Amino acid sequence: MKVSAFAVAFAQVAILAATPVFAQQTPAPTPSAQPKPAQPPATTPKPPAPGQPTLTAPAAPAPTTPAQPPPPFPVGAKIAFINPQAIFQQSIDGKAALGRVNALIQKKQKEGEDKAKLLQGNQQKLQTSGSVMNESARAQLEKEIERQQKEIERFQQDAQTEINELQQEVQNDFLKKVNPILDQVANEKGVQLVLNADAQFIAWANMGLDLGPDIVKKLDAASKPPATAPKQ
Repeated sequence: MKVSAFAVAFAQVAILAATPVFAQQTPAPTPSAQPKPAQPPATTPKPPAPGQPTLTAPAAPAPTTPAQPPPPFPVGAKIAFINPQAIFQQSIDGKAALGRVNALIQKKQKEGEDKAKLLQGNQQKLQTSGSVMNESARAQLEKEIERQQKEIERFQQDAQTEINELQQEVQNDFLKKVNPILDQVANEKGVQLVLNADAQFIAWANMGLDLGPDIVKKLDAASKPPATAPKQ
């Protein structure tokens, strides 16, 4: 049986586990509520400001130990396994895909923060000066606040859609590259069955049965541009 169906699951697990996602928006407060001051952008997660889209950043990778040569593949073994997340996160293509998604999320986060600051400014204005405004000016400001709240909600929905589309794009691209390589490595090893270690069905295994290092090596070799001959 071909491994293409398994490779589909492999790519989906790797992408979804390694990429952040636009979270559900926190409802914006009503104009009568005391607004919180806008917070400057930060590189670490922080509580969202009212009306601001919330982003979940990927967990920081665990400290890596010096690379050790992989154990030899057991002679005659017919069953092997892979760790899809490790292959995605360690390969050149996987890192590049994750970088594209993270860059888009950071861009949308900055845009959301800018919109939230404008909304908070108007909420603060209504809170501090609304009682001295004439009826027309106050009504106009309240209408603007309502418009901004709806705009932030639409922005988050559109941003989530854009991020999902990019995730699907990089997933498809990664799958096209991994599928034939997984098939090739399994055939080279004479393997008849490849298990998914991420599915947590494996209680113990000889680490020499991990096809991941070979797959990453072939992926990276295919991703590197061919060397050009030195000029004479």
